[in-house]
Amino acid sequence: MIRVGVGSPHKTQIPVLELPRYGAERLCGIRCIATQLKVEPPSHSVLTAMAIQRLDAVALLTLTGTGFKRKGGGATGYIREGYLAHLVPHPEVQWEVSDPLTLDELDQQDFLDLAEGLEEEFRRVFVAQQVDADHDRVIIVGLMTDKMTDQSFENGLEEVARLVETAGGDVLQVMTQKRSRPHPRTVIGSGRLDDVVLAVQTLGANLIVCDRDLSPAQIRNIEAQVGVRVVDRTELILDIFAQRAKSGAGKLQVELAQLEYQLPRLTGRGQAMSRLGGGIGTRGPGETKLETERRAIQKRISRLQKEVDGLQAHRARMRQQRQHQSVPSVAIIGYTNAGKSTLLNRLTNSDIYAADQLFATLDPTTRKISIAEDDTVEIKSLVLTDTVGFIQDLPPALMDAFRATLEEVTEADALIHVVDASHHAWQDHIRSVMGLLAQMPIAPGPILLVFNKLDEADTDTLELAKDEYPQAVFISAVNNLGLDTLKQKIIQLVDYAVVNS
Repeated sequence: MIRVGVGSPHKTQIPVLELPRYGAERLCGIRCIATQLKVEPPSHSVLTAMAIQRLDAVALLTLTGTGFKRKGGGATGYIREGYLAHLVPHPEVQWEVSDPLTLDELDQQDFLDLAEGLEEEFRRVFVAQQVDADHDRVIIVGLMTDKMTDQSFENGLEEVARLVETAGGDVLQVMTQKRSRPHPRTVIGSGRLDDVVLAVQTLGANLIVCDRDLSPAQIRNIEAQVGVRVVDRTELILDIFAQRAKSGAGKLQVELAQLEYQLPRLTGRGQAMSRLGGGIGTRGPGETKLETERRAIQKRISRLQKEVDGLQAHRARMRQQRQHQSVPSVAIIGYTNAGKSTLLNRLTNSDIYAADQLFATLDPTTRKISIAEDDTVEIKSLVLTDTVGFIQDLPPALMDAFRATLEEVTEADALIHVVDASHHAWQDHIRSVMGLLAQMPIAPGPILLVFNKLDEADTDTLELAKDEYPQAVFISAVNNLGLDTLKQKIIQLVDYAVVNS
């Protein structure tokens, strides 16, 4: 006997982090004996508690409610029958419950043999799931609040799933909940969180990704329940940027963004990390681990900020040289995976990296292009710059860290805004990009809207886009459709920008 609880097994369950052992391939080593007055099998909440704690088994005893009277109390009751429940390693059936058993039948059960046999089966399933250990096995958790439309919610989940795949993870399941507002402790409600725990165990997931930003406390609370790592949308995007960073400048800016994200999340990482709260056992000379770590990160951030400032100055000098040479500059912007790099390759006969991935381009790439004007046959030269893709709710840490890169946008004479016409959320993408441009400290130059992937878009979308944006250009960068028209529009755009600058 190691613990006695008053209440249902669900209310008295042991927190995951306090269990003797915990893992998808084994049971926790504890058996639970529970009682109830109702003569019925274990309820769903009892079985859920068993699954969350990965108990070896639950023996539920039903009481008659009648029997000899205790002094000053009610009837003690007699055991009428019992039920034996345990987990099973099956993707569709999570547990097994016996038929009603007598006490003698329960007494004859070999629980050690049962637990060993189950663990062997769980281990085989676990090993099979871990064959490709290089990929995280991910469950996406999404919350729809009253302020969200069904379509925007679905679009957001689809984007998170694409981000997970881009980061190298495998999406096992998407679990959602509707609430008027996020739960302050765990974002989703306790009942839905129990469902997530069961899914983690059943599917062998090792990572939970939430479709929104989480506070450090929310991450800790969810991890304490599910027993696996939890990341939010911003951390997921930062991870992708870290993978994509190839140049020294890119790595510098990604590291700065990650540190700025981590700094406010250092607090509350356990009592061993901090003496900031004061009290007995927390006072004494010297810095705490938390304070030391915070100080080190702040110093590193300060150093990186200076290096980013130097990067800004270098790029500013490059732009000044182009301005002295009277070479207009045009920045190609747009939502991530709109086809910006492919367009730059087609227009300049370049071979920069382009892929059907989110954030395939991280470092800005500048190429010179010469275009013959149709009316005068005059050759005009300008530079095109491919920039990092935008995304809805771009994390502030990235906006700050990539200010040197984003200056290529604000300092350009004009912008080409590329839109993926084949994407069902193209209107949301346009709004997101324009919203981010509005947040920039310097208003960008004139913008030419270019709808890409013309060959993949449906007729209704193209008609709607032409009605809403009659001045836009429609192209297919992959198939070289509409590029001659685009070149002439670029010349007109640059001439307009130079005259009105």
